[in-house]
Amino acid sequence: MSPRSDANPPSSPPTREEEVRQSLRAVIDPELGDTIVDLGMVRSISVAGGRVVVDVALTIAACPLRSQIERDVRGQVEALDWVETVEIRIATMDAEERAAVMARARWKAREDAPETAVPTTARVLAIASGKGGVGKSSVTVNLAVALAQRGLTVGVLDADIWGFSVPRLLGMEGGVEARLGKMVPLEKRIGTGLVRVLSMGFLADEDQAIMWRGLVLNRAVQQFLQDAHWGDLDYLLIDLPPGTGDVQMGLARMLPRTEMLLVTTPPLAAQKVAARAADMARKGYLRVAGVIENMSDFTCEHGTTYALFGSGGGTRLAHGLGVPLIGSIPLHPDLAAAGDAGTPVAGGQGELAAVFAELARVVAEEVAPLLETSSCSARLIERVKAAVASGDTPPD
Repeated sequence: MSPRSDANPPSSPPTREEEVRQSLRAVIDPELGDTIVDLGMVRSISVAGGRVVVDVALTIAACPLRSQIERDVRGQVEALDWVETVEIRIATMDAEERAAVMARARWKAREDAPETAVPTTARVLAIASGKGGVGKSSVTVNLAVALAQRGLTVGVLDADIWGFSVPRLLGMEGGVEARLGKMVPLEKRIGTGLVRVLSMGFLADEDQAIMWRGLVLNRAVQQFLQDAHWGDLDYLLIDLPPGTGDVQMGLARMLPRTEMLLVTTPPLAAQKVAARAADMARKGYLRVAGVIENMSDFTCEHGTTYALFGSGGGTRLAHGLGVPLIGSIPLHPDLAAAGDAGTPVAGGQGELAAVFAELARVVAEEVAPLLETSSCSARLIERVKAAVASGDTPPD
């Protein structure tokens, strides 16, 4: 009989280079929140006897954390009992390496996203634009109303902290109440559906300047997401401020399942800045779900149509991004007049109401249909959490 072979032969011991690399996993870049190994900052490791040389690439030459990282690297490597000397060679990343590091850092932030009060079954759609003045808030409000008319419950988070206009556009006013230390969104019944709204417009006067920046802005949006009783929602629409600033980056971290709808107008300049907003979304691992063109052709009372701002801009942007053009909204004076009156056109009759009804249909049936929750993992996780909290046996 032949000798019995070991089904799981012992693995070979790690090389000294592997030992050094493993020790360097304890060195964390505090700004990026990950190990310098996983971030790709360790370019090479060479070992000759007890001498170790480590090549570390920093994101910028004048990195303020250089001394700390160098000190931590030296400490970790010198802790290996066979190491006699350590040489650390510092270099600066090229553009490709830097892009890879930032991509890894954004993915890390996405994985560590905090819990929010937004139900896991809700589709979260951020309405974005690269620039102001394209009618993004009007699109948000009327899309919310059109979705609610389909019998859905729609949350609207007015994340345009500086330029909030959602309350006026919806004709809503009043103070935000607190329940058990959390904000209660104001509600408006639309047909058989419901719209729930949170906005700085309920907390500050419309003529009052909000002079906040950076972390304070992010904290305000975080409170709207975490410290609020949103209840059951089918959709949450987030009216973003224009551009690619702090709020957009914070949203990617706080609610990484957000999907982006880009609003543009026909001119080429609007498409270019909207494309930058799309690029930022994708770098934050957010899905760009589609494009909406606003202020397209104008038809006068005699029936003649004019492309006052050009034509085809939405189509070109959608094609360039590889996403669908959800719809085009004609330039019509009723849209602005209805917004000023607080009576969204999507809640009435006529051409514009039909346009937004079709937008809502495309969103709800094609672009971002509601998830089947009876067997999805999100609902299963919720049931397991509820069972554990109550002490019951988790469901099969």
